[in-house]
Amino acid sequence: MTATRRPVAVLGECVADAFVVPTGPTGATGPTAADGPALRLDVLPGGGPANTAVALARLGTPTHFLGRLSTDAFGHLFRRRLVESAVRIDLCPEAAEPSTLAVAGLGPDGAAEYSFHAEATADWQWTRRELAPVTGLGAACLHTGSLALVREPGAAAVEELLAELRPTTTLSLDPNVRPPLVAPEEYRARLPRWCALADLLRLSEDDLAHLHPGLNPEAACDTWHRAGVPLVVVTLGGAGALVSYDGVRARVPAPPVDVVDTVGAGDAFTAGLLHRLHAADALGGRLDALSMNTLHEAVAFATTVAAATCAVRGANPPRAEELPAAA
Repeated sequence: MTATRRPVAVLGECVADAFVVPTGPTGATGPTAADGPALRLDVLPGGGPANTAVALARLGTPTHFLGRLSTDAFGHLFRRRLVESAVRIDLCPEAAEPSTLAVAGLGPDGAAEYSFHAEATADWQWTRRELAPVTGLGAACLHTGSLALVREPGAAAVEELLAELRPTTTLSLDPNVRPPLVAPEEYRARLPRWCALADLLRLSEDDLAHLHPGLNPEAACDTWHRAGVPLVVVTLGGAGALVSYDGVRARVPAPPVDVVDTVGAGDAFTAGLLHRLHAADALGGRLDALSMNTLHEAVAFATTVAAATCAVRGANPPRAEELPAAA
């Protein structure tokens, strides 16, 4: 079986993204000002790893999602979104704990500002027994990150799984630093271990600012290369992305877009990158035979997928047929 025919697996959380909706006489629907103070929430399925899995499957990559899905109302919402996007969820444990909730307001630049309700929720309770079936999946790549790698008790089990899969599987990590839930120091302490395991590290400029305040992206890439990871991609918002492959670097611009919001844009970028590397038969082991041309093309495609996600509300990544023909 070639690497291209092997699926990509994505491990991590599903989060109910609850967006604040204006109410009152000028709002959409709901209570009027005469009814007293009110707040209406529009709940959409989200969570960085789940968003990545959805985006990958919509682009046409065979994708398995590995998440502990609650049996509550939000859990049913997550299942419906994943299945409708052609993501396989047969290895997802059914969890008795509640789903994680994130209440999101939007800043003036369209960026989401979150408050999390995540104590004792389903996403962080992984056991090695629950993760054991993943080793039989034969995935070409396992992508993970975000809170799954730092929230206990499950984080230790996830790291053990990465070490077990490493000989035959490309490992992709996105720290997706969330200071309201976990202090950046926690990520910073674990990052050298992750770099020693991972083949690909994808971070945003916000992640970089939390992990290494004041350090420029090029110097940060050198730090992570020395820790062991060969491929680092730092997304720079509207400025595109920096790709660094064992210290050989290139800047890739982003296409112009009228931003509705940036929710899920980084996850869509990761999906676009992995989709193109999967199509190039580059996944399935160490990333030791890539050309910069292949990487540049994959990152350029990823910026297109991210831009399309920014053009719509919420984490709603495009399907392959919805992308510009040039992509």
